Amino acid sequence: MSEFEVSGGPRPGEMEAEKPARPDARGRRRFPRWLAWGCGVALVLLVVAGAVVAYVLHNAEPILRRRVIASLEQRFQSPVELDVLHISLLRGLQVTGSGLRILPPGEHDGAAAPMLSVKSFEFRTGLRALFEPIMRVKAVEVQGMELRIPPKDHGGAIPRQSMRRDLGKVKLSIRVDEVVCSDATLTIETNQPGKEPLVFAIRDLRLNDVGPGKAFPFEARLLNAKPVGEIHSTGHFGPWQGDDPRQTQIDGDYSFTNADLGSIKGISGTLNSTGRFGGTLGEIGVTGRTDTPDFALDMSEHPMDLRTQFDATVDGTTGDTKLNSVQATLRHTVLQVSGTVEHARDWQGVRGHTIDLAVASDQARIEDMLTLGMKTSPALMLGGMTLRARVRIPPGHASVTQKMRVEGTIAVHGATFANPKWQDTVDKLSARASGNPKQANATEAQRVASQMIGGFSLANAVLDVPKLDYRIPGAQVDLAGKYSLDGKTFAFNGTARTQATASQMLTGWKSILAMPFDRLLKKDGAGVEVPIKVDGTRSDVKFGVDMDKLGSQIVGRHKGQGQQGTAQKP
Repeated sequence: MSEFEVSGGPRPGEMEAEKPARPDARGRRRFPRWLAWGCGVALVLLVVAGAVVAYVLHNAEPILRRRVIASLEQRFQSPVELDVLHISLLRGLQVTGSGLRILPPGEHDGAAAPMLSVKSFEFRTGLRALFEPIMRVKAVEVQGMELRIPPKDHGGAIPRQSMRRDLGKVKLSIRVDEVVCSDATLTIETNQPGKEPLVFAIRDLRLNDVGPGKAFPFEARLLNAKPVGEIHSTGHFGPWQGDDPRQTQIDGDYSFTNADLGSIKGISGTLNSTGRFGGTLGEIGVTGRTDTPDFALDMSEHPMDLRTQFDATVDGTTGDTKLNSVQATLRHTVLQVSGTVEHARDWQGVRGHTIDLAVASDQARIEDMLTLGMKTSPALMLGGMTLRARVRIPPGHASVTQKMRVEGTIAVHGATFANPKWQDTVDKLSARASGNPKQANATEAQRVASQMIGGFSLANAVLDVPKLDYRIPGAQVDLAGKYSLDGKTFAFNGTARTQATASQMLTGWKSILAMPFDRLLKKDGAGVEVPIKVDGTRSDVKFGVDMDKLGSQIVGRHKGQGQQGTAQKP
């Protein structure tokens, strides 16, 4: 071994490596080789990844499409159509779709209107979830959903057992934690001619824990069209009954806030209501209460506190509402109400409601009813009242007070007039009619109460009273006439009968002068029977004897007595 080798010096050939040209050539050869290898591997991986992604996307869309359709068919037990479904990886695994339709059971050709349709939907999930037995989706966003419930006994429905045979083998493969809907509509169809379907426009709808075979929680907000106001509701929906959707259960609570009654022509006020509902889509029972502190009719414009407690049933078959019982409190008056509110059209084809109510009360106050319905302020009378009436309001553009029709009977007891002059006149009339003229001439006559009973009808804002029996101590008055609710017309005629005779109703020389008239004015046991009239306006009502009729009456009786006396001569 040479000394050079022992010392670890360069071996043969290594001296040549020290030349400038050799190292440069080796360096250029080594660097491109590693770069080429790295680029090649990356390119291969990229190609493989692209191929995998392309394969997954190509196969995932039909896989997911089948899953969506199969899951919905199993859930609703109905045929399902889906126009478009796309998958994107730009922001994770994003799924979008449009043109989703769920047809009525037994329909496969798309000729029938869809039972449920969705304009578009979107959700995200993991790529791995596509190939799991049950794919879990955290949230689905839905735009433009419309749910249509067909009429009862709809011919397109097929038996439950048949549906289960056709779709029972399809295993539900998608579970959704939350469905968020905007611009949704629920329409309950009717099979009654001339009846309008019941339509609910839902602004926001949130469904939670949407699983198979069970009810799921929901939260909804909708803007009610008339009266205008927002309804907020929470509750449970389902499970879906595919063979008869009307039997699908629903229950929950609602609040109806700041409803503007002014959107209904003829009334005004701001209504707030809370309550509960439950039953099926075809027949929903509702219980709750309302509070309207400023309720008023346009014919009076007197705001009053109106509160109600109610029990009602919404019939999805006809789109009508049955008011099983309503207790309405108007200031100090308590009314018991029942009836129906039916969707209908008027003779011009205008959509609206026909309201038909039965109203009864043994705890009414005449001043409350007069304040509500008449412009006169304060009310003409104060006192207790019993009431029985039927109220009917047809559809149409006219004001509620103009198109309202009312027929009924009233009985007023212990009533007094709000106007001191009127009450003083009644007090003095009672004293004279009872045979106490000195009391009538006193500075203040004894205060008396009035009693009334009679029937009435209301149409075109005019109150028609065919017969009214009015009584005070010592006197009884039969009246008939009309009164316009705007207070411009007040016209009544009738007959007054008193206990005392004409001479007994007066004092001093007037009493002596009246004695010859006692025989002429007596009739059927009454001391005096005279025709009277009440007329004027709400601000100037006049009460007095109808002198024209009285003169004719006296002449007739005088002739009758004369003829009777002549016939009795021998």
